[in-house]
This record gives sequence, structure tokens and C-alpha cells, in this order.
Amino acid sequence: MEPDPRFTLANERTFLTWLSTALALSAGGVAMAAVPADVFVPWIRTALAVVLVTLSALAAGMAYPRWRNIQRALRDQAPLPPPALAAVFGYGVAAVAVIALVLIILSA
Repeated sequence: MEPDPRFTLANERTFLTWLSTALALSAGGVAMAAVPADVFVPWIRTALAVVLVTLSALAAGMAYPRWRNIQRALRDQAPLPPPALAAVFGYGVAAVAVIALVLIILSA
């Protein structure tokens, strides 16, 4: 059965939002890597950049499979799959933000 087009379009918007999130995480990782060495401890700066870019790759890599699984559930009128990586993104970004905040405060 073909799902209501509004749900399909909402699913597509969510897919595009995951890609936008991936782009923002990637930009944040590149920006963190570009911070001058005297601002943050170099290995922490690199670790934060790697976490952000890794989260970016996960978001981009999981966007299409998630879109496809939700589209399939909509067509089959089945329960929607849970957002399996939502906690990873939430806690990952929060951890990077807290560590960066501590580093900013300590470097002031």
C-alpha cells in the first residue's frame, strides 16, 4: 500500500535533516582541528575533532538506511523503527560540548 504522501515527504525531510546534521558535525570537527595549538591541549583538540567527524560519518551513513526502513514501515503499516543512534548523537555532541566548554574556561 502506498503511504500518505505527507508521511513520505516528512520522512524525506528527516533524511535531509540527518544529512544537514552530518554536514554541521563535519564542519565542527574541521573547525576543532583548526583551533590553534596554544588554545587547547593538542591531543584533546584532535580527539574532539575525531569524535565530531566520526559522528558526522555515522549520521550520513545511517541516514539512507533509516529513511528506507521508515518508508518500508509506512508502506507495510508497521510500527516505525526506533532511532537506534539517537542516544549516541545526543551524548556524543553533549560530551564534546562540555569538554570544549571546560577547555575554553580553562584557557581564559
